[in-house]
Amino acid sequence: MRAKPSDTKLTGLFLDMLAAEQGAGPNTLDAYRRDLTDFSEFLGRAGHTFVDAETQSLRDYLADLDTRGFKSSSVARRLSAMRHLFRFLLNERIRTEDPAAILSGPKRGRGLPKVLSIADVDRMLRRAKEMSEAMDASPAQRLRNLRLYCLLEVLYATGLRVSELVALPRTAAKRDARMIVVRGKGNKERLVPLNEASRQAMADYLAATEAAKTEKKKDSLAASKWLFPSFGESGHLTRQHFARDLKELAVASGLQARLVSPHVLRHAFASHLLHNGADLRIVQTLLGHTDISTTQIYTHVVEERLKSLVRDLHPLAEK
Repeated sequence: MRAKPSDTKLTGLFLDMLAAEQGAGPNTLDAYRRDLTDFSEFLGRAGHTFVDAETQSLRDYLADLDTRGFKSSSVARRLSAMRHLFRFLLNERIRTEDPAAILSGPKRGRGLPKVLSIADVDRMLRRAKEMSEAMDASPAQRLRNLRLYCLLEVLYATGLRVSELVALPRTAAKRDARMIVVRGKGNKERLVPLNEASRQAMADYLAATEAAKTEKKKDSLAASKWLFPSFGESGHLTRQHFARDLKELAVASGLQARLVSPHVLRHAFASHLLHNGADLRIVQTLLGHTDISTTQIYTHVVEERLKSLVRDLHPLAEK
């Protein structure tokens, strides 16, 4: 009798499928791996595996997540991972039935994204520029300040995902570049326009990195293909490092750190565009959303703008 494949092996095969057939990126794969590892450990304590788990075991796991204080959004994500896994096992004929097919997830409303006001973003941009121009900063600190200002300008000008931003190639900083090619989720490419402020910030930062070159370093960071290089495994600045720097900048700008993150600035980019009259489909393209429904979390901005237009411009509106 052939031995049953282990949960670890099945998880690996499942993740390989996601990467090869659906173009799932490293962050998505890591999230699936963490979720399925936790699920497997729960099943193991009850003497079950992915191959023989029944629907009741899945219900018990969801109840355990609730007991552990998981938010409904997190429970729904775990359930989604299980559904994808068991559908894969069914398609591969490793199982003959899908125990997750009849499960229903927790009800959850789709919350509105946190958004900074235009004034808040302006405060952060001004503070970052002041720091980049500080004459009393050491050369190393000035370079870090220029990098932070460049990151902020580019993020707010383009609405890139933070993983796309930190992995920009050095060639993105060409002075005559009005557009940059961004490789997003699923390895799909899209064109994103740059404004004058972001182009200038990239040019200033790149010039500073070139000026910082020495014979000793010419083959290390200064020669990196990345716009924001580092000595880490990826070769470029990490998402976590940028997020920490951004929170420190928020505090220095008089804002609460908990309200600011790279993703919040991406939301600000989209919301501010829509508030100023941009078309939802255009914003969808700029954000790299495959489905318009993903972009529709911003429709509250459009609705508020329409209300104000009717209030201010309709001839019968109360004055």
